[in-house]
Amino acid sequence: MLNKPQTFASEDVAPLRPGFREFVALMAGLMALNALAIDAMVPALPAIGQALHIATENQRQLIVSVYVLGFGATQIVYGPLSDRFGRKPVLLVAISFYVAFALTCAAAPSFALLLTARALQGAAAASSRVLVVSIVRDRYEGPAMARLMSLAFLVFLLMPVLAPSFGQLTLLFAPWRAIFFGLAVFASVMVAWSAIRLPETLHPEYRRPLSVAAILGAARETVTNRQSLGYTFAFTLMMGALMGYINSIQQVVFDVFQRPGLIAATFAGVAGPMAVTSYANSRLVERVGTRRLAHAGLCGFTFMAALHLASAWVGESLPAFILLQGLTMACFGLASANLGALAMQPMGHIAGTASSVQGTIGTIGGALLGLAIGQSFNGTTLPMIGGFACFGAAGLVVLAVTERGRLFGRG
Repeated sequence: MLNKPQTFASEDVAPLRPGFREFVALMAGLMALNALAIDAMVPALPAIGQALHIATENQRQLIVSVYVLGFGATQIVYGPLSDRFGRKPVLLVAISFYVAFALTCAAAPSFALLLTARALQGAAAASSRVLVVSIVRDRYEGPAMARLMSLAFLVFLLMPVLAPSFGQLTLLFAPWRAIFFGLAVFASVMVAWSAIRLPETLHPEYRRPLSVAAILGAARETVTNRQSLGYTFAFTLMMGALMGYINSIQQVVFDVFQRPGLIAATFAGVAGPMAVTSYANSRLVERVGTRRLAHAGLCGFTFMAALHLASAWVGESLPAFILLQGLTMACFGLASANLGALAMQPMGHIAGTASSVQGTIGTIGGALLGLAIGQSFNGTTLPMIGGFACFGAAGLVVLAVTERGRLFGRG
């Protein structure tokens, strides 16, 4: 059984609604805003490039990368705002801007305007990452938080399966601009659902003044806490690998394996094992422990990435790529939610600002690392898979330093 939610100071502040299942679905839907905005673009990149006269294939990656950079750059804003004014009003305003910028992307007549609108759309979507973590942390902590995040992440992982299919199907019946209209519709549904069903979860006694001194004090505490900083860095390396995959996968399927019609199937094949391990994590984390699962997941991730690199070096088929990449991402699914939960574990009293700081580091760092992998594409899968292996090994070093060499501890 999941631990009961924390006791609130007042039922008027945060009544225990929606119920657990609806709460998970709502959090997953908010998280999916970001995944959908990234993954639905992948099949459309060649069409966008042709329509807007983008000179090189690697330039098309900017449609994804500038979104993620916008997503990372503004996370630091949402935490302090939500610590002062509450989670719900900040969330509703930001997601409404997401709708507006999605519509701007749909109407963009030039590549420059499209990139600008994409960066602003990512900036608005950053609220979902910060506030979902803060809202969950308001109600749960420790293994219970990791379990709930795993379940939300499980639903969220359907996006890499569904989003490319949505993009591909849209292109069969409508121009690429219709994809952005679809994003606007989905975000509008999430705004309405949140407005009607989501209560305010921030305790009155945890509201913090919106002052430079208070923000800097909370940020300083976040980056000087050993556990918070160490696990944030490990999560950043995982984000770098994920963004390297997203930046590279369209060119891998189209150019390396020359099977453009299988882009959606490739996404599904890689995401499926990740969904399985995220569900398994939700069942195991309270019994086995967050640390043990996070460390085991990262060890498995590094081993599978090294094995995949050896396979790619001698040559592999698309089915072999999907199998080995899927197993690598299965380990990613086991590690990622737990790394994030461990980073937030000591930060409950400043959850909003801590989530912002951790999210900014993780997203911007991950975007830049992923962009480096994507821009290294050379007609083979080696830069992407090599990046996975290197980031996994670096993550293990970070955890060893953070835990002073004592890996696989309980808790």
